[in-house]
Order: sequence, then C-alpha cells, then structure tokens
Amino acid sequence: MPSFFTELGWIRDALVIAGAAGVALLVHWVALMLLERAARRTRFGGDDVLLTRLRQPTRWFLVAIAVAFAARASVTSAEAIATWRQVLGLVFPLLLGWLGVAALRALEDLVALRADISVEDNLRARRRRTRALILRRIGTFLVIFVAVCLMLLSIPAVRSIGVTLAASAGIAGLVVGAAAQPALKNLIAGVQMAFTEPIRIDDVVIIEGEWGRIEEIRLTYVVVKLWDERRLVVPVSKFLEAPFQNWTRERSELTGAVSWFLDPTADVGRVREAAERAIRASARWDGRTAVVQVIDMRADAIEVRALMTARDAGAVWDLRCEVREAVLGWLRTEMPEALVRRRVEGVGQVPPPLTAGEGDQP
Repeated sequence: MPSFFTELGWIRDALVIAGAAGVALLVHWVALMLLERAARRTRFGGDDVLLTRLRQPTRWFLVAIAVAFAARASVTSAEAIATWRQVLGLVFPLLLGWLGVAALRALEDLVALRADISVEDNLRARRRRTRALILRRIGTFLVIFVAVCLMLLSIPAVRSIGVTLAASAGIAGLVVGAAAQPALKNLIAGVQMAFTEPIRIDDVVIIEGEWGRIEEIRLTYVVVKLWDERRLVVPVSKFLEAPFQNWTRERSELTGAVSWFLDPTADVGRVREAAERAIRASARWDGRTAVVQVIDMRADAIEVRALMTARDAGAVWDLRCEVREAVLGWLRTEMPEALVRRRVEGVGQVPPPLTAGEGDQP
C-alpha cells in the first residue's frame, strides 16, 4: 500500500491543492456574502461599487494564495517544485495586476459617484472626473507594464535574453525611441493634461472647425462628440500645441448674439423693444444680459445685434434661434417696411404721361 501511494503521489498532491482551492472559494463566498449584507444596510453606494469591482480578482487571488501554500506543504518532488514555482511566478503577477487595475477602476467609480455631471453647475464635478479618468488610465498602464515585466522575468530563458539585450541597448534604444516618438509624445501629453486640464469631460469645444463635446479622454487621443452625432478623434498633443476654443473652461454660462439687417429708415426703438421682449419671454434666458444695439451701417442697411445669455451652450443656441424667429415674425407682421429693400431712382427728364388715345396702334 505505501508503494502504491508513492507511485501515485501526484494524486495526493492534486487532492490537497484542489481542497485548498475549494476552501479558499468557500471562505471568499462567505466573506463576500457578509460584506454584501453589511453594504445593503448603508446608504453610501461606494461599498457596492467596491464589492462589484473587486469580487472576481480577490476571489482568484485568494485561490492562488491557498494553492501556493498547499503546493509548498504537499509537493516534495524537486521537479514538481520547480514547475510550481514557474507557474506561480506567472500567475501571481497576473493576479496582482488584475487586482490593481480593478482597484483603480473602483476608485474612479467612487469619484464618478460623488461627482455628478448631470447638474447645471458641474464644473467641479467635471474636473474631478476628468482627473480621475486620466490618472486611472496612467495607473492602469503602469500596473500592466510592471505585471508583464514580472511575468517575463520569472521565465529563466526570457531573463537571460533580457540581460543580453540590455548589453546592446544603446543602438536599439535609439531606434526604438525614434520609432516610438509620436506615441511617447502623445503619452506624455496625456500625463500633462491630467494636471494642466485644458479640457475636461463634457467640455464644449470647437476644434478643426467642428463644434462638439468632450466625450472621452484617452492617454493618446481624445474623442469629441460632434453636434450631428459624429465622433472626431484628435491626438492629445493637439490640445496642448494648437489653439482651440473651450466654451466651458471656467463656467458653462455663455453669451449669444443674433443680428438682423434692416432698412436704414427702420424704427430701431420698436425693434429693440420687440427683441428684448422675445428674450425676456424665453425660458432659456438666464436673466443676466439682454442688449440690443445698432453695431454697423452700410449704404443700404443697418445691422442690429441682440446679445443674450443662457446657462450653457445648448441653451444659448436654442435661445438665439428662438429670438431670431420671433423678431422676424414680428417684423413681417408689425413692421414690414423695416425689411431691407432696394431703391431704384431714375436720373434725368421724366417723359410726360400719355394722354388718351396716344398709345393706340393705327
């Protein structure tokens, strides 16, 4: 009987390792159930976010720890021990990287939970969410990079190749650096953007002649959602090197302008009253500014401009359209003579009018 177990010792080792994994899964399930029950009693939603994000990585990390201790206690063969060390050298960095990425995502979700950008005055919330988003992506990149390096260094063959490459890294570094210059440039710009904050999530910008909102900020590029549902993908470095318009850099309130070209004889006072009445009657006006002025005069027309304010870019656009339509309708019905017209005046002697019968054909 002892010789039988000696020949089939791997079965005993497998059963011990499987039992350790099962115990780890049971412990994780019980702990998670208790934590979820405690989370349901709290009003703060952050604990639910943490449990959701960390459920899977903590489960398998606990299993890996249990398997490692079980293998160390049960496996006696030198060849099996070397194999287990190599396997664990790959698995542990992988699970640690997974756990680190999940923790970063959980922290970002906590920031998003506290920073609501659906409210009107969302400048501080957008700043927090943008910074958390960029820092999470930088942290994710670093965690994955370190995890992959640790996994590769756990392989003896790869470790020796790495030492050989390090000895000849001078020329190779120059070649790789030159080839990766655009990517590194955008990557460094992404890190810089996290602290300088030229743009934030949900900012209204005009770039490349297009109007849109910042929808997503990556480490190397930014996605701008245009007004017609198209997406404009812009390198991060462009926001740091080229000029662009940011309509919500400090605050979301904006001033809009509407112009009409009217006849020089138009009664500007009545037009001003009609425009101000249309502005003040709109629910989109925020009550700050309503000004109507004649800003230019040409040979055949005057330019009347109305300035108005609203709480954000969308509201000021709708307000401009609403006031423009209201004043045009008022001009058409109440003051049609104010619309621009062309005058033709003859120069010279005017022929006398024809008398009766002079224009008849013979």
